[in-house]
Amino acid sequence: MMLNSVSKAFEATLRAALPDHVVKGAEPRYLEEPRGLYKGQDTLIALPETVEQVSSIVRLASEARVGILPYGGGTGLVGGQVAQNGPVPLIVSLERMNKVRAIYPEENVLIAEAGVILADVQAAAEGADRLFPLSLAAEGTARIGGNLSTNAGGVNVLRYGNARDLCLGLEAVLPDGTIWNGLSRLRKDNTGYDLRNLLIGAEGTLGIITAASLKLSARPFGEGTAMMVVRDPSAAIALLGVARAQLGDGVSAFEIIQKQGLDFLDDCLPDIRLPFAQNPEWSVLIEVGLARGLDPNTALETLFETGLDMGLVSDGLIAQSVGQRTEFWSVREHIPEANRRIGSVSSHDISVPISLLPEFIVRAGDAIAKLGPFRVNCFGHLGDGNLHYNIFPDAGKSVSDYRSARDQVKETVHDIVHELGGSVSAEHGIGRLKTHDLEKYGDPAKLAAMRAIKAALDPNGIMNPGAVLAL
Repeated sequence: MMLNSVSKAFEATLRAALPDHVVKGAEPRYLEEPRGLYKGQDTLIALPETVEQVSSIVRLASEARVGILPYGGGTGLVGGQVAQNGPVPLIVSLERMNKVRAIYPEENVLIAEAGVILADVQAAAEGADRLFPLSLAAEGTARIGGNLSTNAGGVNVLRYGNARDLCLGLEAVLPDGTIWNGLSRLRKDNTGYDLRNLLIGAEGTLGIITAASLKLSARPFGEGTAMMVVRDPSAAIALLGVARAQLGDGVSAFEIIQKQGLDFLDDCLPDIRLPFAQNPEWSVLIEVGLARGLDPNTALETLFETGLDMGLVSDGLIAQSVGQRTEFWSVREHIPEANRRIGSVSSHDISVPISLLPEFIVRAGDAIAKLGPFRVNCFGHLGDGNLHYNIFPDAGKSVSDYRSARDQVKETVHDIVHELGGSVSAEHGIGRLKTHDLEKYGDPAKLAAMRAIKAALDPNGIMNPGAVLAL
């Protein structure tokens, strides 16, 4: 169904129905995204303060057949928050809906509006002596509604799961303006279809999340961090197995880092203190959180000694202070920034079964080498099988020298991922960047069901048009 662009008449209708300060012209920051791949169209932005205002906005947009682009923190990396083509949509930002409505420490539940910044959710949980474990590089800017809409992952998925696993209930506005009051605090509720998990990960294409009941955890009594040099990715996976055997669910994060990422930090961000005198070809960053009575440093020392005896590790450092733990994590968290400064030919957020990661790394490396001289930076969440596998120009060259190669590089990597039973979008979502990848690699039955759900819930096609499912 054809949509209409935002018009003066539609603007007048919005302004008549909402307080004066809710509707305004969109500032440039709402029309950009971090990688610079998309540039949004000049349009209006609505900044509602209540779920009732969101409902009014959606109802009026549906009646006028004007597309809505839900906007969180703008940190998404697949263009889900920017529409550069087609009828001009209305941007709806949830940033003014930024209250923590309630905390129930005895239930391990926190209720937050969609516009609360992730770091503020974490801080509110900490204030109640609890942990909200979702953690990612953009947590100081990303908002919880966007985290849920994209089913964000981050570094603690190994222990606590994705955003989906940290949500008990939702409040949301459906595409006709209906408010769904689903802010359940229940762990068990088998009363029909699970609308919560339908909206989580839908990237704003089925409705707008306005608030969420979030699952908290007890704070670990003792936390420890180590970096260890491993022989290769196979050794890293074996070490992960040892860690889980020794510490069980005490392993919170297990990240793999390739030498190229550390070399990029040397080149672009020399103020970042690197852990080893010589950048190792492969290393892992391990975070543990243990119960009272267990010493994290002793546990990490035992893990290192076991890995050394098995020939899995050759060197290691265990953080001796909070400052050193922060330094270790700063290395991992600044790799994406160094990548941006170098400029990638093609970046890939992929996952494969954990046992097949070494095969993927070898096969993809060989295949990329056959395409030409490139540098590969492979890093990410080994513990849950999610790698950021990024391809860069050879030393002394620039991205402009490889423009014609980008599509072939991406297809080569994604074909291998698909052959290994993996996913071409592990944690960043589909957005607009990967709609054709979804068409190519997605299961036909799943795609048909997705289109049927979209048509049933959003018959006018107003919710984030062009995202996830190609128009």
